[in-house]
Amino acid sequence: MAWDFCADKDFEPTLDWVRSFVDDELHPIEPLLPHLSPLQTKNLLDPLKEQVRERGLWAAHLPKDMGGNGFGQLPLAQMNLITGRVGLAMEVFGNMAPDSGNAELIAEGGTEEQKDRWLWPNLRGDLRSAFAITEPWVSGTDPTQIESTGVLEGDEWVLNGRKWMITNASIADFIIFMVVTDPDAAPHLRCSMIVVEKDTPGLTVLRDIPSMHDPDVAFGRIGNHAEVVLDDARVPRDHLIGPQGHGFVLSQVRLGPGRLHHATRWLAEAERAFDMMCERAQSRSSFGKSYTRHQMVQEYIANSRIELETAKLLTLRAAWKFDRDGNRAARSDIAMCKVYNAQVVHNVVDRALQVHGSLGYSGDMPLESMYRMARMASLVDGANEVHKVSVAKSELARYEAVEGWPSEHVPTRLAQARARFAHLLEASA
Repeated sequence: MAWDFCADKDFEPTLDWVRSFVDDELHPIEPLLPHLSPLQTKNLLDPLKEQVRERGLWAAHLPKDMGGNGFGQLPLAQMNLITGRVGLAMEVFGNMAPDSGNAELIAEGGTEEQKDRWLWPNLRGDLRSAFAITEPWVSGTDPTQIESTGVLEGDEWVLNGRKWMITNASIADFIIFMVVTDPDAAPHLRCSMIVVEKDTPGLTVLRDIPSMHDPDVAFGRIGNHAEVVLDDARVPRDHLIGPQGHGFVLSQVRLGPGRLHHATRWLAEAERAFDMMCERAQSRSSFGKSYTRHQMVQEYIANSRIELETAKLLTLRAAWKFDRDGNRAARSDIAMCKVYNAQVVHNVVDRALQVHGSLGYSGDMPLESMYRMARMASLVDGANEVHKVSVAKSELARYEAVEGWPSEHVPTRLAQARARFAHLLEASA
């Protein structure tokens, strides 16, 4: 089996353009964004989005019939290892979560009318969306516990419940809710996905929730996480995405590739922190010698590079396997990436911050913000513990129990081995 994770020669000029665009256009405006109004942000980013469209890279994660470029997961991973260095790149390249996953979901399960109403405007950037699954009163790692309900009354769904940590809900034009529509069905057939448009009576966005990543939250800013209430909200029957009871099936359409994209971007952010750590080491001295000569700093740098390269290989292999064998076959590989990369970004950012000392802890450097983001990585897209269970189950499925103890892997069958090879042993005595 030959693994080749290098970029195709025809794709290398595209990666070169992406790298220059991120460095020259996106990096300089990054510090401005927290201080801009929504209108100022739009005016600043719209011309950049147009440049991306002109290069044919807008929403590149989507197939060509959806307005994307039809790139496979491996080329996308190579792109994300660059664009992930700057958070706003997702917005500028048209693959901002949760819009990217919602587009894939509606493309898979939506009717033509639903695509005309929500998908195509969403892909053009005319509509924003959110995806509401997590609830405050039940474990987010076990979505079979969802309590929000959708009851069909005539030609309308009547929705009730509370969701929270819903990305972009306060700016979304529509929200896809996962709700229980058949409480008596099997656990993974209880839920459906139903679209609720903004300003629907009974839909209330209570607040954008302060978080470790965004403690000084401003309501209605891109990337915020909202708390949302449904109180007898009524929507037409045709707002159901896919068949009733297929909510969990459809959720896998958006979660697999999305997890891989996020895990890849984390590595790009970790690389950026690594760059800062090495530059700091080259620039400072203490106790009469350069930081580069302190063994502790050398260990930070060596461990970080080893972890980064290991994570990249794991990630690119998962993307390659996805392209070759499909989402289901790569599920365990993606889970490993999600778990390992979340730890790597935390480790590398933490070391970089330590080498920078009080400067790294201050808001003058992006490291303190990156550190807060890194802590979130092990929670989003399913807690790391859940993915570890998934990996373990996948591995254990390849083995069967043996009778007696120990198995053939433990050398207690010495007598049988001696009997079998006695003639060789005697000849060499």
